[in-house]
Order: sequence, then C-alpha cells, then structure tokens
Amino acid sequence: MYDFAYAKPASLADAVSLLSSDPEAKALAGGQTFIPVLKQRLNRPSLVVDLAKLGLSGITVSGETVTIGATTTHAAVANSAALQATIPGLAYLASLIGDAAVRHRGTIGGSLANNDPAACYPAAALALNAKITTDRRTIEADHFFQGMFITALGQGEIITSIAFPVPQAAAYEKFRNPASRYPIVGVFVGRFPDAVRLAVTGAGQSGVFRHKEMEQALSASFSPDAITGITTPADGMNSDIHASAEYRAHLVGVIAKRAVAKA
Repeated sequence: MYDFAYAKPASLADAVSLLSSDPEAKALAGGQTFIPVLKQRLNRPSLVVDLAKLGLSGITVSGETVTIGATTTHAAVANSAALQATIPGLAYLASLIGDAAVRHRGTIGGSLANNDPAACYPAAALALNAKITTDRRTIEADHFFQGMFITALGQGEIITSIAFPVPQAAAYEKFRNPASRYPIVGVFVGRFPDAVRLAVTGAGQSGVFRHKEMEQALSASFSPDAITGITTPADGMNSDIHASAEYRAHLVGVIAKRAVAKA
C-alpha cells in the first residue's frame, strides 16, 4: 500500500466535507473491493474516510417499501426476517455473495457505489426499480448505473439508503464462478402489477442492464415459456478466461428462465 491519511468521522456531514474537499479522498465502507485494490497499489488515495460510525445500517419495512441502510452488511440482508418475508429473492441474493467473511464485512451501499460489472446487488436494484438515496438527493436505479464502475454519484456524494418497492414476486439466479462466486451471468426478475423488470449482471461489458425484450414478453405472460426463443446478442457481452461472449449470451436465456421459474 501507499501512505495515506485516515479519518473515521462520526457524522455524515463531516464525512461529506472530507470527501468533497479532497478529490483524491476515497470512502471506505466494507472494504471488500477497496482494500485489495489498495494492496495491489491500483489506487493511491490521499485520504481514506471510514463510514463505519455514521449509523447508516439497518433494515426497515414501511408499507410496500423495504429500506436498507447503506452500510448494512450482506450477512444482515441475507438473515433479515423482515426481508425474507417481503422480498425473499433479495435476501437469497445476499446469501450467495462471496463467503462468510465477505458477507460479514461487505455492504450493500459499497457494492452499489462500486458498480462492479459482476456484482449481484445492481441486478436487484435495477430489476426492483430501487431508489438510491444519498446525502443530497434520491436517484432512480435506471439512472444510477452508467457503465463499468461508473455511477451517477458525484464527488463526495455518499449513499445513505436504498429503498426497494415490494414486488408481487421476485427471484435471483446466477451461474457462479466456482472460485470467486461472482456471477458469470446473474439474473434478477421482479414482477409488479403493471410490468415485469428483468436485469442481467456479470454478462455485459458495460455492467448491469435491463433485458427489455424479455421484460415485454414476461409482462404479457409471466412464465419461463414466454422467453423461450428470445436470444441475447453476443455483441457487448464479456469474454474472458471464464466464458466467451457467445456462452454468456446463451446463459442469459438459461438463467433468466430459471429465475422466472423460481419467482
């Protein structure tokens, strides 16, 4: 690691001030991506601002909305009885992330802010039409994810909570890399009274995306058979040592049908 200053503010205002005043400052949530990046010297922040004392964790259910604090860990999401009763697919998604050590340190807000193209949470946020609240505004998921590791967040902007509408049905399925457990392809589907939303992660070069053709078919008939025959172009799919673009494109259809069947 390179040398850097470290701060652990006790208030959101102080954290925002520290991050906004220094363009080289970086926020630390769970650190499951950030710490390895520091160890590999791929990032050289002047200041690391630890968000652990800001009181941004917790899960609440109000009416037809589940709100999750940004520093809530994956393990807390996975084990939440309230979430298992309202959006079990989201709790299941969290239970599949990494291993126990990662789940007890990694946070939902950190995952969304990082927007790794193979992260699981972005698919849930996009498919459930989540609203991501920061220290200064609320951003709809459709406008939040803007490309690989790119989001709508500005300099010093901190995610404080994520609000998920409760769907009629939802499910997540992923084809896992056996070592990292990242999705080679992951699909989250959410059914609402007026429409179906389906998001794909792990497959696209630009990160998470909605599969509009599948959404249209599923809105007319919510069954795995409704998306039989719908293909995903290999153009724009990731291709690496784990899977070719063509294989990922094929898997999108396979995993989507499994997600719909589970929902």
